[in-house]
Formats: sequence, C-alpha cells, structure tokens
Amino acid sequence: MVKLRAGVVRSAVALSAGLTAALLLGGCAGTPKMDVTASCEFLNNDAFRPDGNQQQQSKQIAAHYHEIADKLAPEIGNPIKEMAAIMDQAAASSLGAATPDQQEKLKVQFNKIGEYCK
Repeated sequence: MVKLRAGVVRSAVALSAGLTAALLLGGCAGTPKMDVTASCEFLNNDAFRPDGNQQQQSKQIAAHYHEIADKLAPEIGNPIKEMAAIMDQAAASSLGAATPDQQEKLKVQFNKIGEYCK
C-alpha cells in the first residue's frame, strides 16, 4: 500500500512539475484556454516541485492544480480540478496524505488525462 501512495504522490509531483514549467514558458497567463495538444505539452513540461512535509506538499499541489486547471483544455482541466479537490481533502487530513480511496480517485483522473495525452 505504501508503494501505491508513493507512486501517486510521485505522479502528482511529476504532473505538477510539468504544468508549472509550461505555464511559465508558454506565457499563457491571461490568454484563452489551450487546446488539448498544447495542454498535454504543458503537462509534460511542468516543473512544479512541492517542498516541506506531506501536508505542506499536498496543499501546494492542490493550489497548483487550482491555479492551472482553467488555463488548460476542458478535457484536461476538468480532471485537474477534480484532482485539486481531492488534494484539498488530503491536505486537510491530520496526516496530509491521500487515503487509499483518494488515491484511487486521483488515479481515475490521471487516466482521464491519459486518454488525451498519450
């Protein structure tokens, strides 16, 4: 079970990292939503890296997801909004980590993104 949690956190961190870099490099602040291709490229280049303890990292990941979700194509942004809500819940817990149920929900959203970003 710990291995799954670590994989989900690593996936969340990698996704977050790709999202930030593309946003900064793409200069898309204040522009219309990206299309699916640009959104996927954005995700692949995001360099966001949370720091601190598990709870701080969960909060940072949730905030990052909230920040970028509306800038992406709805096919990509909507699952990221769901992921942000899940990470908000995880950050609010006493441990600051996603429960197995939340991990499963995150995986479902990752898979939705994966349908478009192959």
